[in-house]
Amino acid sequence: MNLEPKTYSAKPAEARAARRWWVIDAEGKPLGRLATRIAMVLRGKDKPTFTPHVDTGDFVIVVNAQKTMLTGRKMQQKQYVRHSGEPGGFRSVPAELVLERQPEIPITKAVKGMLPKNTLGRELLTKLKVYPGPDHPHAAQQPQPLPWPDQSSK
Repeated sequence: MNLEPKTYSAKPAEARAARRWWVIDAEGKPLGRLATRIAMVLRGKDKPTFTPHVDTGDFVIVVNAQKTMLTGRKMQQKQYVRHSGEPGGFRSVPAELVLERQPEIPITKAVKGMLPKNTLGRELLTKLKVYPGPDHPHAAQQPQPLPWPDQSSK
């Protein structure tokens, strides 16, 4: 008689059925800590049913992306770079301008860097919805506020 416990592995259909929608207000939150929390929820690591090769995570809506915080002098020193592939196609833009013009890009890029670099990671990123202001069009999904770990308990 084998008394060892069996290892649970989530099936994709089970994981899809158990998805929830969370909303998080980015106002005044540091970009890196915000991205870490979002990546964990997207991946499903906050659930006991986490399975590395299956999408067990939830949807995340980020509002007030324009008011996210960068610590130190990152607002002036951090550069977002891209290249068109053409000669002379290198572009570099400071974080200050990116947050002003396209505030969803810093959060999306930070979260993308924390997800797996494969098809699962790309699929997880589609469950992230980022909006510059306080309004979002996902009221029908009845998103709950994502609990933010209290910093005063340390």
